[in-house]
Amino acid sequence: MKKYLSLCLLIASVFLFQAFTTAKKQAKVLVFSKTKGFRHNSIEIGKEIIQKLGTEHHFDVDTTENAGLFTEDNLKNYAAVIFLSTTGDVLDNKQQVAFERYIQAGGGYVGIHAATDTEYDWPWYGKLAGAYFISHPAVQEAKFIIKDKKHPATKFFTDSVWMRKDELYNFKDINPDIKVLITLDEKSYTGGKNGDFHPFSWYHNFDGGRAFYTCMGHTKEGWAEDKFQKHLWGGIEYAIGKQSKLDYSKAHSKF
Repeated sequence: MKKYLSLCLLIASVFLFQAFTTAKKQAKVLVFSKTKGFRHNSIEIGKEIIQKLGTEHHFDVDTTENAGLFTEDNLKNYAAVIFLSTTGDVLDNKQQVAFERYIQAGGGYVGIHAATDTEYDWPWYGKLAGAYFISHPAVQEAKFIIKDKKHPATKFFTDSVWMRKDELYNFKDINPDIKVLITLDEKSYTGGKNGDFHPFSWYHNFDGGRAFYTCMGHTKEGWAEDKFQKHLWGGIEYAIGKQSKLDYSKAHSKF
């Protein structure tokens, strides 16, 4: 009888250990930084900082510039895909459909800086990212206005104004459904083209998935800022979501 009880306890322990290790499995993100246009010299430090955030906040990070990894079988391994200052036409038609299906299945997207200078002939992507880049003035300091302090990407701010130096994009085709977190005060710098409403960071649910975008990240120095890293981690955290398994039965884009 004792041997039987010991065997039962051993089997129960194995199942409990397996359940624990499954529950503790870390989320994984894919950092994609392929460029077909201008290439930012901050991309490499951007990868390093995201890997650092992964260590600090317990998520795994893969990096690539190989668009061939945009397949259904590969993307389903990731809780979020980060477009790190991508530029130009970086995915072919089949890869685009694979990414659409990934988002529709519940995947997450993070766009950083030049991610809005990407895929101008793919309207679905423009709506996912939230806008397209049109121009920018010289790098300069400006007032960043915190509009929403309830989101993970902004909840740490104690003030509503953040004075910061970066490359300040002007946008077109702004998706009206985005939830704006940070705007620019165009009176605080020279060269703004969006007027009184100039979003600079935002999030939204889109086509089954979660999308976060921040226009920050042009300069190497900016990546070293603690506030920027907290802002970016909050966006990644939102895009990762609750790590529920992707549901490709909800994907409707066709190859």
